[in-house]
Amino acid sequence: MVIRPYGYAIWEAIQDYLNVKFKETGHSNMYFPQFIPYSFIEKEASHVEGFSPELALVTIGGGKELEEKLVVRPTSETIVNHMFTKWIQSYRDLPLMINQWANVTRWEMRTKPFIRTLEFLWQEGHTAHATLEEAEKEAMQMIDVYTKFAYEQAAIPVIPGRKSRVETFAGANRTYTIEAMMGDRKALQAGTSHNLGQNFSRAFGTQFMDENGQIEHVWQTSWAISTRFVGGIIMTHGDDAGLMLPPNIAPIQVVIVPIWKKGDEKSAVMEAVASVQNILKEAGIRVKVDDSELRTPGWKFNFYEMKGVPIRLEIGPRDVTNKSVVISRRDVPGKQGKEFGVSMDPSILVDHVKGRLEEIQASLLEKAIAFRDSNIVDVSSYGELKEAIAEGKWARGPWSASDADELKVKEETSATIRCFPFEQPEGAKKCFMTGNPAEEVAIFAKSY
Repeated sequence: MVIRPYGYAIWEAIQDYLNVKFKETGHSNMYFPQFIPYSFIEKEASHVEGFSPELALVTIGGGKELEEKLVVRPTSETIVNHMFTKWIQSYRDLPLMINQWANVTRWEMRTKPFIRTLEFLWQEGHTAHATLEEAEKEAMQMIDVYTKFAYEQAAIPVIPGRKSRVETFAGANRTYTIEAMMGDRKALQAGTSHNLGQNFSRAFGTQFMDENGQIEHVWQTSWAISTRFVGGIIMTHGDDAGLMLPPNIAPIQVVIVPIWKKGDEKSAVMEAVASVQNILKEAGIRVKVDDSELRTPGWKFNFYEMKGVPIRLEIGPRDVTNKSVVISRRDVPGKQGKEFGVSMDPSILVDHVKGRLEEIQASLLEKAIAFRDSNIVDVSSYGELKEAIAEGKWARGPWSASDADELKVKEETSATIRCFPFEQPEGAKKCFMTGNPAEEVAIFAKSY
């Protein structure tokens, strides 16, 4: 998959936000090799079992058969642990908290742009701690960072929770996830955080001497968000006219389209356009002027709607005379989304545009929450679950059944447990599958 500049700019906005958060929470960026000796992958049994169908292997290097095959990075827990073992000797070396921005290769049989591709970009955080409690706190802290990002930047109302045993990452004790509902009501796993326990540290002998002189294995976490999130933004907010980007991560927040018919109108219009562009730029708004004369204003309106630019400003001869602009919102179609006669006066215009951008950001989140909530059905029997899934909805119900029962649901309905949400209803519950007491409700849905 080639990511073109506009798509990559969305990824950069994700990076810019998360990089700040990672550093605020004490992590440092670094980089590990892309080629990993196959013997590293084999060290953690459930890890190799989980990943082997997706691995890409290098067998020839420099024209010669390699003595040991190399794996093209599917994820980096193994090579990270190989290095952590060298770097960590004492409790004074802990916690060790790093992140890398890298590409990953997984041999997908059914690809879908952004969602499942052979190669994708991501960040992967890796941390080592002296205690289980610290590792758990870290894993929870990072899923919280992802949740805030999804709500506040991407306007995606994800549901954070814990994965079932069946769906837990290969080599983790616990996997936490943020699950998002797309426009077709399928679930998208939009970010994960794993408490790895001591699985990798035991496999690699990553040990430290504690304060009492005892040798212990470290406790670890890993957590990641990928370019799949760009797909999530497209499929959460897009409509039949194209993309609809939340202003906080839109590469262009405002596009200005100049309009003139006669040659003598052009210079006055372009002067006003340049002035408005500068006013907005100085206020920190990401603004673009499309002054190309090869396309009509109507064509440009459609084009930037398709690109999902939150606000369009139109400036024509009459607007120049009135010292005003016409504002159109991408999220409110037709006349309802248009405002005429908004003053060009810098103090008025900047406040007005910033206010509208904030409204659009809030409105996209509200719409997505309403859509999500109207498509989650509470179920109290397997029959009700089947019905909800057949209608394309998410099913939420008490669950304490076995892994085998969970796989039966998957076989019969194609739905999986997306998560046990952190937010749980009060009161006694009965598993809808077995009738036994259940401590938690689970959310089932079809996914990508």
